[in-house]
Amino acid sequence: MSTISTDYLVVGSGAVGLAFADTLLAESTDAHITIVDRHGKPGGHWNDAYSFVALHQPSAFYGVNSLPLGTGRKDTHGVNAGLYELASGPEVSGYFDMVVRQRLLPSGRVTYLPMTDHLGEGRIRSLLSGEIARVEVRRKTVDGTYFGTSVPSTHKPRFAVAEGVRLVTPNELAHLGRSAGPTPSRYVILGAGKTAMDVGVWLLQSGAPADRIAWVVPRDSWLLNRRRTQPGTEFFDDAIGGQALQMEAFAKATSIDDLFERLEADEVMLRIDRTVRPTMFHYATISVGEVELLRRITDVVRLGRVRSIDAGGLRLERGAVAVEPGALYIDCTASAVEKRPPVPMFQGDRIVPQLVRAPQPAFSAAVVAYVEARYEGDDVKNRLCATVPFPDTPEHYPLSILANLVNEAAWSGEPALRAWIRASRLDGFGKVVDAVGEHEAEKRAVLARIGRLVMPAVANLRKLAA
Repeated sequence: MSTISTDYLVVGSGAVGLAFADTLLAESTDAHITIVDRHGKPGGHWNDAYSFVALHQPSAFYGVNSLPLGTGRKDTHGVNAGLYELASGPEVSGYFDMVVRQRLLPSGRVTYLPMTDHLGEGRIRSLLSGEIARVEVRRKTVDGTYFGTSVPSTHKPRFAVAEGVRLVTPNELAHLGRSAGPTPSRYVILGAGKTAMDVGVWLLQSGAPADRIAWVVPRDSWLLNRRRTQPGTEFFDDAIGGQALQMEAFAKATSIDDLFERLEADEVMLRIDRTVRPTMFHYATISVGEVELLRRITDVVRLGRVRSIDAGGLRLERGAVAVEPGALYIDCTASAVEKRPPVPMFQGDRIVPQLVRAPQPAFSAAVVAYVEARYEGDDVKNRLCATVPFPDTPEHYPLSILANLVNEAAWSGEPALRAWIRASRLDGFGKVVDAVGEHEAEKRAVLARIGRLVMPAVANLRKLAA
């Protein structure tokens, strides 16, 4: 059995693993890093994603700290027109390959092992040769896979499918033209997350008639308005002004329902069907154009999750729905983020990167790496990197915001960390704030308003979270 020696063993070469490795490489002058991943290329789940997938938030917020993603342009047409670009799946995959080939490997301090399984207990196995090697980790093992991202092409449906039913993943949609089968009589989208929304938008933009699309929505979702997440200074009123509106809602809301109704009135939150109160919130971000397009799908089934599909149609938690023969069912039920309990990020010889600012996994991983390189002691590191829980329902949202604010307060007491965050390309809003001039009275008034509202917001969020 061969032996590999390294300072840090990073498991996973997705956004989290690569963002961590990139920052650790920059902040540590001597650490050697070994990255292992089961995929044949960097990028984690992006290797398995459907062809028309794209980022939900601007490219400026994603990737690694040292290398920009995208060109900083705005889209000029389509449902994202007027807003900053959203890198496509192929762009993201190519970007992560470039990160490894042009940034990490040339340093001479990074070893990248694709097609390699991490067995635990200091062992790895090549998926091509089957050979097992021992890894001597001098410092720490970094678990970049804790989020457990799942995509339709790699998950197993949790419902029964009868023989003869046409069930596909979104990956197969773009290849329907190669199929010798008949044109589907109906397109039935299964699932209510952002993948299902992407499929609905793609079908409509690709020519599928809205009256031939059915959508099985187990639960509706509150959605973030993408216009409120723009990183450019020209979007100060939308982004920073939107933060002021959020702080006011956090400070004044009398209930969870009241909180989201205030945020909807301020165009911070959106929902596809205004007559249905959403019971899900996953930080999915969407444009007004996408919402308007999805509202064209009027055959929406709200009878819970799918239990089985047969020749007659759907069997769901709260009833059955007949579907004509020849329908194409599209499985969008994979969970983008598995429900895993928050754990301390620094655990002796193990680091488990999670969110330190929701909903930004790449920024969070970079912060965790900076803290690992610059601070001593797990207690100190965990204080600076308290885990922000990822919400599932609207009731979870106040707790996520509270955790965000607690981390921001901890960072404000650390001048070096605060300066690093402001300089980080992944911290887009900080640069918008820094660009405000001394004589821009209106903008400074917005910043002052946010400052005044923080403490009342924290106090009220604690009540809402309880």
